[in-house]
Amino acid sequence: MIQPNFQLSMAKDPDDLAEAQRLRYAVFVEELGGDGPLVDHLERREVDAYDAAADHLILRDLDRDPGDTVIGVYRMLTDDRAAAAGGFYSEREYDLEPLRRTGRPLLELGRSCLHQNYRGGGAMFELWSGLVEYVLENKVEIMFGTASFHGTNLDALSRPLSALHRYSLAPQELRVKARPPFGVPMDRDPEMHVDRLAAMREVPALIKAYLRLGGYVGEGAYVDHAFNTTDVCLVMDTARLNARQSAIYTRDRK
Repeated sequence: MIQPNFQLSMAKDPDDLAEAQRLRYAVFVEELGGDGPLVDHLERREVDAYDAAADHLILRDLDRDPGDTVIGVYRMLTDDRAAAAGGFYSEREYDLEPLRRTGRPLLELGRSCLHQNYRGGGAMFELWSGLVEYVLENKVEIMFGTASFHGTNLDALSRPLSALHRYSLAPQELRVKARPPFGVPMDRDPEMHVDRLAAMREVPALIKAYLRLGGYVGEGAYVDHAFNTTDVCLVMDTARLNARQSAIYTRDRK
């Protein structure tokens, strides 16, 4: 099997950002049916008001056609940059006051996506290795961000949401909470027996990966009708991350 010719870098100019936004459009708009007030359908770019304040990690496969090399992106927003942007993206859905009260350096992770031809391979490893480097360089202590289930049918998501609530809820001091009117309880049926293994098979791979690292979920899910998703807020305290899992992404960076 031919290995991709990966190159990992930060977006350096508007052209880099535009390429990242075009991949986001392919994933979030074309695949998942999302939309938003700043989405540029003519140029096929998924854009929002936080892009200008954030750093953007970009993964390319240099063997692809010029202009179509970006196959993975991550948007990263530190707390100092969020202040300049008027807050974090996640604050539209979750009350982040518990995280702010810690007084520790925060980093919001968002708009993570991979080209459909690169899922399940080494591309996510490359992105996470770059993320680890960014976290170390910026002395980040708490990472957080929303991650999504496709669709807004809460009955269909009852089992995985209930399992996340019961087995992966954040400690009280880090427990962000979904905002009304679209914040909903994740423990959909308190009396229902949840088969944990079966339920976790219904959880998206990205959410499971964060949990394996030692992450948690906040209280409640948020139904995002514009993006046709049901979101959970993931929180990761770098001091509590799973050492064995974390070492996978740091072993070549010591």
